[in-house]
Amino acid sequence: MAERTLAGSRIRERRIARGLRQAELAAEVGISASYLNLIEHNRRRIGGKLLQSIALRLDVEPSILAEGAARSVVAHLSAVAERFGEEAGSGEAADFASRFPGWANLVVRAARRVEELERNVETLTDRLTHDPHLAATLHEVLSTATAIRSTASILSETKEIEPEWRDRFHRNINEDATRLAESAQALVGFLDGVGDAHSEVSSPQEEFSAFLSAYSWHFPALEEGLKAAADSYLKGASQLKSSSAHAIAARYLRCYAEDAAKMPLRVFESAIEEHGVDPLSLAAQFNVDTASALRRIATLPDIDCGIVVCDASGTMIFRKPIEGFPIPRFGAACPLWPLFQGLSRPMVALADTVSQPARGGAGQESHFQTYAVAQPVLSAEYGREPLLEATMLILPTDTTAALSGPALRAQSIGSSCRVCPRNACPARREPSIMAAGF
Repeated sequence: MAERTLAGSRIRERRIARGLRQAELAAEVGISASYLNLIEHNRRRIGGKLLQSIALRLDVEPSILAEGAARSVVAHLSAVAERFGEEAGSGEAADFASRFPGWANLVVRAARRVEELERNVETLTDRLTHDPHLAATLHEVLSTATAIRSTASILSETKEIEPEWRDRFHRNINEDATRLAESAQALVGFLDGVGDAHSEVSSPQEEFSAFLSAYSWHFPALEEGLKAAADSYLKGASQLKSSSAHAIAARYLRCYAEDAAKMPLRVFESAIEEHGVDPLSLAAQFNVDTASALRRIATLPDIDCGIVVCDASGTMIFRKPIEGFPIPRFGAACPLWPLFQGLSRPMVALADTVSQPARGGAGQESHFQTYAVAQPVLSAEYGREPLLEATMLILPTDTTAALSGPALRAQSIGSSCRVCPRNACPARREPSIMAAGF
């Protein structure tokens, strides 16, 4: 029997180990108990979103259910070795996992914990540096503590106080102390998430990105124009833990639905098959602005692409990654990106071929075709400049249609100065931590 067909047996083992009844698990993932019974007895194949939903409920990676623990552990061991610069072939990893399965699983769990803690440190560092909520909360704590100290000083140093004033001072101290406790509690909750030392700290943008990733940036119900489809996606979304993340996701889904209505999926895909991935031509054909066409391309399920959106300050507010083009989760990105060049040339569509340092070694590069544009997102008032938002679509060079005009040399860019190996870059802000550069 093929190994993948044993996924049902693994699901049954995990379900029983967690003390779940078959009917209970089936109801939670949205299928009938009889269908789950067929899956668990390997009489129905499973994959895609259903496999992910069951794996999420059973608190296990989908690959472990689909491929078995051994193969997944070997793959993770190889990834851990590569990350720490150790030369360990897949044969050595497989031998270690088979001879010492307990130790192999311990190494994998430890590596995951290290990655999780590193993300927590990065997130907290970013919050301490940039988050206005933190600064406002700290200011509130300090101001309230100062007020309590001043009132207490008056009570302590003044020998005779009329009862009416003494009661008023006591009331002020009580109110200020209550406010101080609430502010301190909010600050602690903001820093440590849900209060669990083993939970991952995440920002609203991180929660939003996890939500989009869970659906592969494609929402079929919105493509069909179903009413209340956005609410159904948001309801019960485990990735959206905060109200801020819910608000961001709701705004994005509204924009997605508007783009889908203007550029229907099948018609849009047919236009790409006929004319290629040329955002300006597509925008003209569907009578939409360039940014809308860029966003729509990024939602197509069969096109490998990435997209980044930033506001006028250069802060990235939306990102869809693509293999070989690292997008920083924290800190500033490379100032040479066409995304930021667009902010200085509003309403001008930019098309550039760029090259990123590849992970294969020094001197190796990955090439991409980028399309960028900066457009107003709010109506301009008299005497005021419009608020701009820049969008950049990132495509492998073999995906795009050939553009007219002479071929230009690819612009060398990076992800961020801290990890960019190009030491001679004129836009460098800080030294790279990479050992070698070019």
